[in-house]
Amino acid sequence: MAAKDIDWANLGFGYVKTDKRYVSYFKDGKWDEGAVIEDDMIVMSECAGVLQYAQTIFEGLKAYTAEDGRIVTFRPDLNADRMIESAKRMEMPPFPRERFIDAIEKVVAANKDWVPPYGSGATLYIRPYMFGQNPVIGVKPATDYQFRTFVTPVGPYFKGGAKPITIKVSDFDRAAPRGTGHIKAGLNYAMSLHAIVTAHEEGYDENIYLDPGTRTKIEETGGANVLLVDADGNIVIPKSDSILPSITRRSLAIVAEKYLGLKVTQREVYLSELGDFKECGLCGTAAVISPVGKIVDHGKEICFPSGMEEMGPTTKKLYETLTGIQMGHIEAPEGWVHEIKV
Repeated sequence: MAAKDIDWANLGFGYVKTDKRYVSYFKDGKWDEGAVIEDDMIVMSECAGVLQYAQTIFEGLKAYTAEDGRIVTFRPDLNADRMIESAKRMEMPPFPRERFIDAIEKVVAANKDWVPPYGSGATLYIRPYMFGQNPVIGVKPATDYQFRTFVTPVGPYFKGGAKPITIKVSDFDRAAPRGTGHIKAGLNYAMSLHAIVTAHEEGYDENIYLDPGTRTKIEETGGANVLLVDADGNIVIPKSDSILPSITRRSLAIVAEKYLGLKVTQREVYLSELGDFKECGLCGTAAVISPVGKIVDHGKEICFPSGMEEMGPTTKKLYETLTGIQMGHIEAPEGWVHEIKV
């Protein structure tokens, strides 16, 4: 049972300052040893690289209390690997894989009293991030960086059940071909803000983006990969070099094949064929799967047979199996569940 006196059942999905965070500095070509600190404030030059040229990357994962009382995280090694790839693309010094996992362990252990109790529906969200710190006025990479990780308790993404959402085909492009769509850079999310605000003003929950080259193929939404269920009940995942490789989506693909016996195909998916699918879901750390009931393409409604009342049957099985693995109800593949020693 968590020690903090928090109404876990009514906790929102937002930032709550916790006791400790982790920081490591890169200077003179190397990372220092890092430390867990109390100060949540960051002081840097007005000309810092991150402020001038958006040189920042991040990750997102969760810690939670499993059924047996252990505090665990889900596949942090993949977050470490993805952050390394993001750093390379942004000309930033990669934070070593083993040190990334060590930082996660340290900051979660230091904030163990903030980990929600089993069965509350809440989790401890973990945000590792890195940014250019020193003054940069010419367009070039910074030389000094900070790698930091903070945690914040968050409530269940779906309160009262996972109701299917309605999304729209966006008029904006999420990422350019051979651009940065495949990495987790802050700039990718900054460019989506206007699009998501516009979608909300029009009554939609999210945008779905098309390939910018031909605008005929499905890519992903502003913050999640897309997963589809075809007429035979099998899984189809849109393929593109501009899609961020979601850890949740990759895990769901394995769950579909190994646990549910479904065929999984990753291929280009055309907007014109969306009406042929039975179910649609958005995959991400926050919700695992957000069911989609309807996609609107400039007034044309594409309604999935699974409907607008509840998750489709295949999506629900995927959701229940993966969350069962995370919480300890179902045996996990080797290496998927990483225990935090506290």
